[in-house]
Amino acid sequence: MLRIAALAAAALIAAPALAENRIDLTRPDAPELAAYGPHAVAQRTLSVTDPGRLDVLNVKDGARPTYDRTLALEVWHPTAAKMAPTPYEVTLRDGETTAMIVGKAQRDAPPDMSGAPYPLVIISHGYPGNRFLMGHLGEQLASRGYVAVSIDHTDSTYSDQAAFGSTLYNRPLDQMFVLDAVAKMAGAGGPLEGLVDASNAGLIGYSMGGYGAVISSGAGITQAGVDLVFGAPEGILSRHMTGAEEHEALIDERLKAVIAIGPWGMELGHYGQTGRFWDAEGLAGIRKPILFMAGSADATSIYETGIKAIYDGAVNAPYRGMVVFENAGHNAAAPMPAPEESWAMSEKLGWAPFAHYADAVWDTVRMNDIAQHFATAFMDLHLKGDADKAAYLDLVEDGGAATWAKEKDGTPKEGHTYWTGFAKDTANGLLFLTDRE
Repeated sequence: MLRIAALAAAALIAAPALAENRIDLTRPDAPELAAYGPHAVAQRTLSVTDPGRLDVLNVKDGARPTYDRTLALEVWHPTAAKMAPTPYEVTLRDGETTAMIVGKAQRDAPPDMSGAPYPLVIISHGYPGNRFLMGHLGEQLASRGYVAVSIDHTDSTYSDQAAFGSTLYNRPLDQMFVLDAVAKMAGAGGPLEGLVDASNAGLIGYSMGGYGAVISSGAGITQAGVDLVFGAPEGILSRHMTGAEEHEALIDERLKAVIAIGPWGMELGHYGQTGRFWDAEGLAGIRKPILFMAGSADATSIYETGIKAIYDGAVNAPYRGMVVFENAGHNAAAPMPAPEESWAMSEKLGWAPFAHYADAVWDTVRMNDIAQHFATAFMDLHLKGDADKAAYLDLVEDGGAATWAKEKDGTPKEGHTYWTGFAKDTANGLLFLTDRE
């Protein structure tokens, strides 16, 4: 009997551990608002179609064909159900490998209508990406009383990545179309009836999602952006130019707050192209409260002459701020932790997809915690009118230079300047920029 038990124990030790790719982790040193909130979370998948959208991939020789553009949406919302979380099957960066990831959401659980309608937050991924890339943020926001809707942008996902011009043209259009679509689905007989208040909406975009968010917040692009050599064909991007009637019509009063994480497009010189997607006039068109998040070593969107230049130019935004992860790259803040399956070399890519999710300096869970903390504070302030959250955005610039001075019972002493919601020493490596005039 002892020998059988020993053999069984040895077999368990030798067996490979099944990957448990958790997206709902909160570190013990996470800032105060990073954790999941009081609501259990439900998840469902919906699909919406925009009829008559310009078919960018087939624009040629003056032809302007249209098609019905379908977008898959992942929706997270509060629920009172107490079922086991449902794993998600997701496609990874190579467009072929799949993995199971696990959070807290319960698939197709009924909505908790006790606090409805909840504010809407639209989530927009990069190029390529998919609607699960920021699933951790969607779940966390739903747990704090939001309906989060993450878009699979057609022609821009891992599975259907197509010419870049489609993403340039369609990204802000998709974002605002989904706002319209959710508003309709929240009406009588719709799948989100009474659950969500689309007139009170936020938008979070990462990389190319951030590019779209900058345009959706009011920034018209330049002629250099229209003429980008690897961009949209035959000048069709002119609809997003400063002063264009179509661009002005895109700006929606229902959109109350925007978060742009590593927004791409400002620094075209990095790509051998003269000019920038936005100039001073275009950026001055930003008219939404906007919070940026960036890595200071971002080599894709470029920090100083790219992301920070967009932030500097948003002079007419009712509020502008920026969270900076010092020495982090383009993967700062947004992507979920790299699934274990992404650690292996991809024959298709010639590199391990791990690099698409992770940062060389910062721990991903740590960055996710910080992003969730600031997203909660920002959205609570602007979508829920929670004035107490303003303190979480009124910070000295250098977190590492802030002063910790508290009594043993936690009461701040005179001279305490440490970041609200952060424990001692946990704001090191972070900057917070804002317009303090």
